[in-house]
Amino acid sequence: MQATAYTYDPESRSGQVLLDDGTPVPFDAAAFDAGGLRLLRPGQRVRIETEDAGEAAGAGAGRRITLVTLQTF
Repeated sequence: MQATAYTYDPESRSGQVLLDDGTPVPFDAAAFDAGGLRLLRPGQRVRIETEDAGEAAGAGAGRRITLVTLQTF
């Protein structure tokens, strides 16, 4: 799935992406590290992989990003 980098904190290696419908979705350091990136700038087009957050995360948790990497053409 594709998204656009929205925020990124280099100290925590976490941030948010915007889905194409404008929905912000947070990602954690594990998802950032899985993509092998060193830096992410707001506005960059990224590819993300997600999984269902499941019942353990609570009702309405939605999707969890497991990988963030740059979108290449």
